[in-house]
Amino acid sequence: MISLEDARSLVLGQVEPLGIEEAPILDMIGRVAAEDLTSDINISPFANSAMDGFAMRAAQLEGASPDAPVELDVIAEVPAGAWYGGEIGEGQCVRIMTGAPLPEAADSVVKYEIVDVVLGDGRVGSRVAFTAPTALGSCVRAAGEEAKAGEVIVHAGEVVHSAGVGFLAGCGVTRCKTYRRPRVAIIATGSELVEPTEVPSQGKIRNSNSYALAACAIDAGAEPTVLPISPDDFEGLRAEVVAAAAEYDFVVTSGGAANGDYDFIKKVVDDAGELLMTTVNMRPGKAQTFGVVDGTPVFGLPGNPAAAYLGFEMIIRPALRKMQGYSHFERPHVEARLAASTKKKDPRRIFNRATLSKDGEGYLVTLAKNQSSGLFGPIQKSNCFVVLPEGEARVFEEGELVDCVLLDIPEEVLL
Repeated sequence: MISLEDARSLVLGQVEPLGIEEAPILDMIGRVAAEDLTSDINISPFANSAMDGFAMRAAQLEGASPDAPVELDVIAEVPAGAWYGGEIGEGQCVRIMTGAPLPEAADSVVKYEIVDVVLGDGRVGSRVAFTAPTALGSCVRAAGEEAKAGEVIVHAGEVVHSAGVGFLAGCGVTRCKTYRRPRVAIIATGSELVEPTEVPSQGKIRNSNSYALAACAIDAGAEPTVLPISPDDFEGLRAEVVAAAAEYDFVVTSGGAANGDYDFIKKVVDDAGELLMTTVNMRPGKAQTFGVVDGTPVFGLPGNPAAAYLGFEMIIRPALRKMQGYSHFERPHVEARLAASTKKKDPRRIFNRATLSKDGEGYLVTLAKNQSSGLFGPIQKSNCFVVLPEGEARVFEEGELVDCVLLDIPEEVLL
């Protein structure tokens, strides 16, 4: 039995980023850039106004005060999308809208709200008064302020977020090279299983694991395929795993990972490939099978839903992320106070399903009432795992600080 850290390192050591593909920018949300991306123009391409106001040279307003205002005639108007290329003489200014190009004859903008209209309506033909000087370059966004032509705007290895998609579009980047999403085969094993569309007869249960694990794969950025249920049969399971290993980038099975008479995944991996791991020091989910078949990672999760979910989250998810070029593999952790005492009876590292909240004293965590490894329901209502470390049995008292693994925050977030 190996530690969770060693198990994760073992699996990560067997995978590498997949091949590179080109994707449209709307498909890049949350994905990793596989090359440096550059802007084709300056962003913005021209100096522009940050405010609705009046453009002039700052020197024109030297000495302006409430007692001695400087009055200027409005000679032109520049809405967004227009251009004014004429001169701005002494005693003149140009009305300008937010985002409009700054006239070449101007170097500053004064926002409309602090300018007094002396004559007219403030538009062309009006006269306006300024009661204070303005700084050179005031309310002006410089050309190339956000990016220069040829400048790297997203570096290789950087995750592209929704705002980044807009940034890329503004820089003329509409397609990006990124790492291919892993194709993951999901195989539930067990002669007791029927499809969710069936009403189980006596002794049968619905196959929920395949759909939960496929959802986990999607959440990790992968592309899962739910394959048919595999009955408890060595030869049948071996044939399915070998076929899946030849077609997919990663194979995940659930059920049959322990040492019972009808548990075959360890034997299948050992017979068809190289068996590298069988047990991990964690609960739920001690039985975790991992190996390589025909060069493809094969992971055998336990059949109990919580154990399968935990194994996927803690060990398989990091591997799928590495295959997509990510560099962060562990969910954020926080310390929180226990809302009620709990007893740890098992020497293994325990992962309890729990809900994290915040009060005036910081984070508070409440354990789910039912910690059975056979249930998905408590996980649906949880947002973290409470980690009780390896060691002898003891009571963790109410208010004691415990480590919490956050399940709803991406790995890149540092807390």
